[in-house]
Amino acid sequence: MSQLNDLPFSTLHFYLTAPYACSYLPDTAARSQVATPTNLITRGIYSALVQQGFRRSGTYTYRPRCDTCQACQSIRIAAAEFLPSRSQRRAWQQHNGLQTSLHSLADQPEYYALYQRYQAARHQHGGMDNDDHDAYEKFLLRSEVESFIVEFREPCDPNAPGILRMISVIDLLADGLSSVYTFFEPDVAHSSFGVYNVLWQIDLCRQLKLDFVYLGYWIKDCRKMNYKTQYQPAQVLNHGTWQSYQKDAT
Repeated sequence: MSQLNDLPFSTLHFYLTAPYACSYLPDTAARSQVATPTNLITRGIYSALVQQGFRRSGTYTYRPRCDTCQACQSIRIAAAEFLPSRSQRRAWQQHNGLQTSLHSLADQPEYYALYQRYQAARHQHGGMDNDDHDAYEKFLLRSEVESFIVEFREPCDPNAPGILRMISVIDLLADGLSSVYTFFEPDVAHSSFGVYNVLWQIDLCRQLKLDFVYLGYWIKDCRKMNYKTQYQPAQVLNHGTWQSYQKDAT
């Protein structure tokens, strides 16, 4: 499905936002193309939108449509073909004892406290470090599609929940999983929670017999966003076509 006026996209309307300051590249103006109305974006339609480079923030479904920049490229990992690197295997072994459980989107004080610690430590002055509870709730706990939360806990007392180390919000698509957002305990020395989380999502994708883990946008010149090509083989969306991307090619 290559055109937004093809079914089922013909039921939607698309508009361009006004320019705003880019969150990833300095001195750059960004714009987004937004799909509406949100109540018509079902799992099937959302899956097709993700295949065309969209993703969501809360109930807001968008893709970059900047006037002078095309740095944001959608990226996905082919789960069945994925081969971990040596460092990724170490991260898997390091954190494979974490206990995981899946939950519906729900407000938990423990989640928000971890989110605040993570933003303050990892994204200071990035805008989200000042998120109040309402902004957090709109960003992560509202969804019109099939979404769930994954808890990652470090076991301690067999009769009590383990120590919360990481939270992931994930969307279930027709052909895979879309990684919405992950945040983790920033003060654990020598941890590799972020790497382990991507590996865990790839493993879940395989268990569900789905094809891809969608990691959002890869931005080559942004340190916080360029790590995603470390998971190989990767595919990036280039002018409407998914193409293989080899990390060593650049």
